[in-house]
Amino acid sequence: MKNWIPEEMPQEDELKERLKAAREKLASLQLQIKGHELPVLVLIEGWGAAGKGSAIGTVIKNIDPRFFKVFSMSAPTEEEKRKPFLHRYFVRIPEAGKFVFLDSGWADEVAGQRMRGELDDEQYASRIESVKRFERQLTDNGYLVLKFFFQISHKEQKKRLEELESEKDTAWRVSKHDKWQNKHYEQCMEVFSQYLSDTDSPVAPWYIVDAKDKKWAQLQVLERICSGIEVAMQNASLAVPLLQNVFPLVKQPRLSEIALDKCMTEEEYKEELHRLQQRLGDLHYRLYRKKVPVIIAYEGWDAAGKGGNIKRIAEALDPRGYEVHPIASPEPHEKARHYLWRFWNRLPKTGHIAIFDRTWYGRVMVERLEGFCSTNDWQRAYNEINEFEKELSEWGAVIIKFWVQIDKDTQLERFEERQNTPSKQWKITDEDWRNREKWDAYEEAVDEMLLKTSTTFAPWHILESVDKKYARIKALRIVVEELEKALK
Repeated sequence: MKNWIPEEMPQEDELKERLKAAREKLASLQLQIKGHELPVLVLIEGWGAAGKGSAIGTVIKNIDPRFFKVFSMSAPTEEEKRKPFLHRYFVRIPEAGKFVFLDSGWADEVAGQRMRGELDDEQYASRIESVKRFERQLTDNGYLVLKFFFQISHKEQKKRLEELESEKDTAWRVSKHDKWQNKHYEQCMEVFSQYLSDTDSPVAPWYIVDAKDKKWAQLQVLERICSGIEVAMQNASLAVPLLQNVFPLVKQPRLSEIALDKCMTEEEYKEELHRLQQRLGDLHYRLYRKKVPVIIAYEGWDAAGKGGNIKRIAEALDPRGYEVHPIASPEPHEKARHYLWRFWNRLPKTGHIAIFDRTWYGRVMVERLEGFCSTNDWQRAYNEINEFEKELSEWGAVIIKFWVQIDKDTQLERFEERQNTPSKQWKITDEDWRNREKWDAYEEAVDEMLLKTSTTFAPWHILESVDKKYARIKALRIVVEELEKALK
């Protein structure tokens, strides 16, 4: 950025003419992005007093207010600090066909922490990887991500801060951080330059805005937004390259290789259930005290016993410190966003436990087999899911994933029992029978899922569930062991 040469500002007449044309074009393009279902995320970063807020205010005047949201991202709250770093940004991504404008965001947060010495080299590098994965995942899933950095000189910033402070009505807009930034301008410039260099990419490049003149800054943003939208709509049908997995994997057996003859006596079951639930209850209080988040994810065949398994774990927990999330088909507002959005929204706070009855793995099973997403979408998802779980692991979460396994004959017996028992008929649907007809295709998909997403930080655990008692005790043992490991 130090060697950045600003584009020459046009003469007043040309500036007015281009501004008028850009406003009209954006007003027209907002209808087109709705038709193309293109979500647009605009990130405005830069120096304090560079005019970021006023630029957003003038840009949105050209957009129907039903189709945009603006978020001013100040320092994270105490509540936000109890979630992963990216959480507060991921939950604010736009729906398809709409805009979200962020007045500062992840760049300001990371660069600010770096300036204040809150991130060492290793932590900074980890944050950069998180940001790059986040931006790439959005663009791979059809988002247009536009990033602007408002650049002003040391002298210009000082002048603006003094002008704001001189008026009672605007003095509040000058923060301690703004003053510190101006006092340490050169140091901050180094950090900003490094950050922009580290996170610049072909799919989400940085645009440096010469912000000395407000109208000129507005024109630069408007024209870039318009050209970005046009290019994104032209490229909407292009397939995204598949990335190689970079995370270490734990080998898993194929479903056909799993012995399902494991069983347990009623006496042993009751004894172990009592012991393990008592131990899990004790561990839950320690988790809360040490602020360790836990995510327990269940996948498995219909009628495999996921619900009973979850119930035995939940019985041991303090109800104030856990939540069970039964995951069904996405709602329209969920379907209109990145498929992981609804799971980012359900993450636990530190010290709490989230139990998922079905998960983000629907992308590589149901959505894959029922044609709810493209082949490119589900093939990409293995890596995206590993990245998601890596983010959770680096946040400090304990991730425990269960596949609940039964054979086809056991499933048929349980389906028929449900159908013939009035109190259980609600558990069986036509969709369950339809899915059963695709058993072989689902088994192939599950084998691939286990092969590609059993990472060292989030491995799969197979629960042999022909004997439900055995599966419940095995799950409790694994949960207890994993939590004890995390609490050491």
